[in-house]
Amino acid sequence: MLNKTQKKTSSEKYKITINNVKNLPQTTGVYVFRGRSDFPLYIGKSVNIRSRVMSHLRNPNEKKMISQVLQIDFIETAGEIGALLLESQMIKEYSPLFNMRLRRLRYLCTISTKKTANGISPKILDSKSVSFGFTPDLYGLFPSRHAANAKLRKLAQDNKLCQAILNLESVSHRGCFGLQIKTCLGVCIGKEDRETHDSRLLEALEKFRVEVWPFHGPIDLVEQLGDWIQRHRVINWCHLGTWCSKTKNTLKYKPTKDFDLDSYKILVKPIMLKKKKIEIVDL
Repeated sequence: MLNKTQKKTSSEKYKITINNVKNLPQTTGVYVFRGRSDFPLYIGKSVNIRSRVMSHLRNPNEKKMISQVLQIDFIETAGEIGALLLESQMIKEYSPLFNMRLRRLRYLCTISTKKTANGISPKILDSKSVSFGFTPDLYGLFPSRHAANAKLRKLAQDNKLCQAILNLESVSHRGCFGLQIKTCLGVCIGKEDRETHDSRLLEALEKFRVEVWPFHGPIDLVEQLGDWIQRHRVINWCHLGTWCSKTKNTLKYKPTKDFDLDSYKILVKPIMLKKKKIEIVDL
């Protein structure tokens, strides 16, 4: 038997014992593994909750976690975006023991491209000096300067770019180290045209472009399953909350400057590619 809890969230919430997993729904939503305490051991999402939970039980690498599970909660959602947003929100709130992904990152770095008299010069900026979602021509979101520099080095190796021009090493009259091992085409000694080099750099960076928020204010991303509607309110790639037609909860808009990497990853493709219904919020 499923025991409905008293508390409701943006959708219905239930509890079920580990011995009764076949009664879990084959629908989209979030599931929570709990042990002796009420504190979550693991939080996950799936388009088929029952199937995903069963896969945990069959995975020999997860025996340690499963041996501690005494109860499973689940929260159904009207669509996959809602499940992804709810999973991300709950993991950040509870920091479950067996969840290593989606923990909150309070510090991010990115690569900017500054035009100088000589050409394009990449620079590493952090979240203290740039406004993600509003500043154009940023590339990549990294947890540290080291990770951002590592990405630049990888791009240099893959695209025969000069690491000296990318501010990753010093250069002598003989050129950069990459020129000696034939991973640089010689822009550092005038052997390659700077414009050609910079064009290759921008092309390599383009796939990592951080999209600027394309609206003047907040929007509702709408998901619907039959008569069930959920509206996910978003501004600057930040999820502010979800309105649900089942619970009729009122969603209040609170301006925020916080940029959340996980929300950005979840929302950027559905919004930029217009894969979901979007409604402009009139404040």
